[in-house]
Parts: sequence; structure tokens; C-alpha cells
Amino acid sequence: MKILFFSAKPYDRQFFEKSNETHDFELEFWETHLGPHIVDAIKKDNYQAVCVFVNDQLTAPVIAALAEKGVKIIALRCAGFNNVDLDAVAAHGLRLCRVPAYSPQAVAEHAIALLLTLNRKTHKAYNRTREQNFSLNGLMGFNLYQKTVVVIGTGKIGAAFCKIMLGFGCKVIAFDLYESEELKQLGVNYLPFENVISKADVISLHCSLSEENKYLINANSLAIMKKGVVIINTSRGALIHTKDAIEALKTGQISGLAIDVYEQEEKLFFKDLSGSIIGDDDIQRLISFPNVLVTGHQAFFTEEALTEIAASTLASVATLIKGNEPSDLNEILV
Repeated sequence: MKILFFSAKPYDRQFFEKSNETHDFELEFWETHLGPHIVDAIKKDNYQAVCVFVNDQLTAPVIAALAEKGVKIIALRCAGFNNVDLDAVAAHGLRLCRVPAYSPQAVAEHAIALLLTLNRKTHKAYNRTREQNFSLNGLMGFNLYQKTVVVIGTGKIGAAFCKIMLGFGCKVIAFDLYESEELKQLGVNYLPFENVISKADVISLHCSLSEENKYLINANSLAIMKKGVVIINTSRGALIHTKDAIEALKTGQISGLAIDVYEQEEKLFFKDLSGSIIGDDDIQRLISFPNVLVTGHQAFFTEEALTEIAASTLASVATLIKGNEPSDLNEILV
């Protein structure tokens, strides 16, 4: 059986080839992302499965073309699926699986790293001391201890983030449609969305993206927040209305913003653009702020997470090919 990988990087090949030692699939890796521009290049009846990532575009026409080419399985090597037309997948009789919990700790820990770096300005201190500048001017932060940290979305990643913040001695309050009894027992309080964001010193986003919560952070919700709130986003870029966030940074309503995701990231992230002129004015404006920290969708990027992603993705494909249902390590969406 042959699996075609899109948006494949050297580390994808490394971890999937290692995991494939227990399966013996034939793996083929393409660096390009999946979209209308490339789907016609897929040979008919040559691949039973495709494996895709966060910025691959599985629109209805692309899915129809995959089905016509003989593809039976679409395996998402990620948790999010907002880039997939689920109705089209079902209509063409394809199976779709994802990896919903490859390493919650990896993403939660990166959110903490962003928060600590943004707050204590260790990235600036590192650059200064390399130039033998040991001044502390401009490097002041604040104690996280006893601050109110709001967590939006308390699934596996959000829960891991909550537990770390509780360890810092923070007051943790949360919003989720499904409240966790375990987190309540640990001291996390749930409140309605408008209530939690009005109390926050720090907000960390850990919910999936849907039509209902697109631009959850916008001019109206920002106006409810305390002046000087810090916002962290390691979930999906379109949870934040970028232009509204830029205006809030300019007025000081947001005192710090750290993002590992961006709503137009498919044009930017996972690429070396250091020799290019980037035409995206919003990302250029964000990068220009001294109180904004941007990383390129690397929250998942740990050895443990990549090992789990490869192992559970190939295990699910193997199970689906046999006509069975995978274990709950992977989730069958269609």
C-alpha cells in the first residue's frame, strides 16, 4: 500500500520512516502543500491514502479529485480539521482520521514558554548580553504568582496548561462548553465567556476553530478585557481578528501578544522567507511591535510529539485499510 504525504519536511520523513518499520507501507513525500494547484499531478490508482497537515487545503473540488484518483483514506497528522470539507469527504465515501492528542504537554509547554519569554523578555536579554550589554532597562516583567489566568478551551491541551499555571500559583479560570470535573477539583473555576475575559491578566487560547468561534478575540471582546491584558495563542490563527489585535496593541489594551499561529500562515509558516519580501502587512506590523512574539507553528515540535504523530497516524491507516476502526489514539471524523 502506498501513502502520499503533502507538506512534508525532513523531520516528517525521519519520524514516519522510523515508525513505518512496523508497517512496511510504501511512503512518498512531497514538499508542496495539497491544493488545487497539485491535485492533478497525483497518478490515478497509485495511492490508497494521503497524509496531510494543517495548511493543506482539502476543499470539495480537491476531495472530489482525490476520490477520482482512487484515494480511499485521508490521514491528518494534526489535531485541527478546519481545513477539510467534511461533507465532501462523506459524499465521496472517503475515510478521514486525525491525531487529536499526540502530545498535549508539548503545546501547553510552548504556550508557557511564549508567556515567560514575552513577560520576562529573555529573548531581548539574550541578544543584549551577546553584545556585552548587561543593562536591565526595558526588561521589567511581572510575577505570574497570584495573577488571574484565563484558559479558553479545556480539552487535553488546555487542561495541561491549566495544571502548569496552577503550579505557578496562579488563579485559573476557564471557559468551555464542556466543563472538566477533574480541573474543578484542582481549583479551576468555570465562568461564561464575557465574565472570564473581563477578569483576565493573561488569556491563553486552546480551543479548536469553528464558524461559531472564528475571531473570538475581536474589537468587542477586547473592549471587555482589562487594559494591559496579555494574550497567548497556540491554537488556530483565526481565533484572533488580527487587525483588531493590532489596534488594541497600539492603544495598550493588549500589553503583550504571543502567537504560534496566524490566520494567513499557510503563505508563511514552515518556509524560509529570509531572502524574500513578505507582502502580508499584518504580520509585518505585528513583528514590528516590541511586545509581540511570533513563532512559526512550532508548539507541537518535540521528539515525543512527532513520534506519537507518526505512530498513531500509520496505525490508524493500517486499521482503516483492514476495514476496522482505530483506537481512540486517533479519531475518525468521517
